[in-house]
Amino acid sequence: MHWYGEAGNLSTDPAQCEERILNTAAIPSVLCNWEDLREAGLITTREEYLRAVREVAVFLAVKGIAADLDTKDAALLQMVRTLDEMDEVINLLTERVTDWHAAITPGTSHKYTRANGPRLVQKIAKSGSPSLKRVAREILSLSGVRTDLMKEVSREAVSVIPNMSALVGGLVAARLISRVGGLDAAAKLPGSSIQVIGAESALFSHIRTGSSSPKHGIIFQHRRVHNANKEVRGKVARQLAAKLAIAARLDLYRGELDAAFVEQANAKIDKIFGGEL
Repeated sequence: MHWYGEAGNLSTDPAQCEERILNTAAIPSVLCNWEDLREAGLITTREEYLRAVREVAVFLAVKGIAADLDTKDAALLQMVRTLDEMDEVINLLTERVTDWHAAITPGTSHKYTRANGPRLVQKIAKSGSPSLKRVAREILSLSGVRTDLMKEVSREAVSVIPNMSALVGGLVAARLISRVGGLDAAAKLPGSSIQVIGAESALFSHIRTGSSSPKHGIIFQHRRVHNANKEVRGKVARQLAAKLAIAARLDLYRGELDAAFVEQANAKIDKIFGGEL
């Protein structure tokens, strides 16, 4: 079947074409004969045919974008992506201010490292040169906004993805679904894939060079993974990811907290964390 239908039922109306395309089991052919539509009296030239193709394509694109923006996790995804980009900006500016400070006060800069850069920024905001002081204050202001946004992301995540949030916290859960493109995409993943979300570079290196495969990605941010003994850390990550895969499906199709599931999942993970399994 072509996107414009079959003989006796031809149309270039975008709405009708959308229904035909979405309800057709096989992908409609794009190698079409525009003369079919000319013979049916719907168009007179090939240029009109190309215009019709464009109108249908734009119509479908607009509908698709609207559907994506209408999902319950749309706002959460934008919030967590903004948060992550703010982290990058703050870290970059902090490093730049640290280097700037080192250039004008080399005798005292050696005591500061990237780890305690924020403490240096606070000092510069009080006693630096006028321009440097102003930049440092902007970094502190942005850090305050970042903290408020982080809290809001956690609250929103608890509402949108309650089961995933109950397992790993709202912030980590939000970052997981953000990395894969949303809750719908996360709900289709097996636990083994969720386990290494965020560790793509290490995974590709493992495939290319045969290096050790990654045991965790973003879920390492959760305390039960990064605080686990090395002997059981991989098992904790694997079990947690398996439960997150189920939690994602619960959040997508039910949209409410399943307290019994969360309690059972946490108990099983805690047993591994404590070295009982």
